[in-house]
Amino acid sequence: MRARAWLRGLAGALVLAGVVWWYPPEVFTDAFVLVDAGAVGLALGVGAVTTVLSAARWRVVALAVGLRLPLGRAVADYYRAVFLNAVLPAGVVGDVHRALCHGRYAGDLPRSVRAVVLERLAGQAVLALTAAALLFALPAALLGPGLRAVGVSVGVVAVLAAGAALGLAVGRRRRPRWWRALRAAVADARTGLWSRRTQVLALSAGALAGYVVLFLAAARLSGVGAPWPQLVPLLVLALLAMSLPVNVGGWGPREAVAGLAFAAAGLGAEQGVTVSVVYGLLALVAALPGALVLAVRALQGREVPGEGVDQGGEQPPALVGRGQ
Repeated sequence: MRARAWLRGLAGALVLAGVVWWYPPEVFTDAFVLVDAGAVGLALGVGAVTTVLSAARWRVVALAVGLRLPLGRAVADYYRAVFLNAVLPAGVVGDVHRALCHGRYAGDLPRSVRAVVLERLAGQAVLALTAAALLFALPAALLGPGLRAVGVSVGVVAVLAAGAALGLAVGRRRRPRWWRALRAAVADARTGLWSRRTQVLALSAGALAGYVVLFLAAARLSGVGAPWPQLVPLLVLALLAMSLPVNVGGWGPREAVAGLAFAAAGLGAEQGVTVSVVYGLLALVAALPGALVLAVRALQGREVPGEGVDQGGEQPPALVGRGQ
């Protein structure tokens, strides 16, 4: 697992190195000058909104599968995860840490991991569907990379669904341990996502809107005067590239795709990279409260277990019969 994470981080670093090599230094250095005190305040405000909405989505999923998760703890843990994702390779280390800590707190590590995975998949699915809907607004030159980016996300979800269906069919007769684990994951997906789809979709859409607002602010800071209906499809495409777990704290594919998208839209590749870098700096500022959470938790010591499954959460349906 660690090897794969570092390999993904290395791939992201190579992409980022290629972008830095290809574009002149001013594309990157100008971005640091553009982030002023007002931008920092905006980033912290928007970051607070998106983090609370994402944490609330996680809490909805966790409660639905029978895990207790107070909103205050969910927000603090989510802030910490966002900060770790922003400063460590691959962009998923913070979520792994979030799942492990919640597993110790709730007393059910497998179900806590599944809740985090389902929560992240919900956000990714909403982002991919939004990007697919906005493909019709993209310039013709962007349809190729746009379709590929959406296809990757949709393809991952389709492969996971097909693999789960095949695994359930194959293992139904003998019911080995892996089949019971897969059945539990499918049941949690049904209970945690499908039965709460309205709440999950609304919270995911709100969080995505916050990310787009921050990206639009980065574009305005960079001097891009194009109207927002022209910019939003390009920015959503860059966000989709950023969500792939092949990056360095979100950097790499986002800059590459932003440069390509802005160039195809006639706004200039260098301008697109600068906008992406400004957004990356604003996103890092938005994640900084997570560093405070990390420091406070480190001073407090290890996580304290004791809030187990079904204590304050909703009772999930039985996953298997007696003796199975």
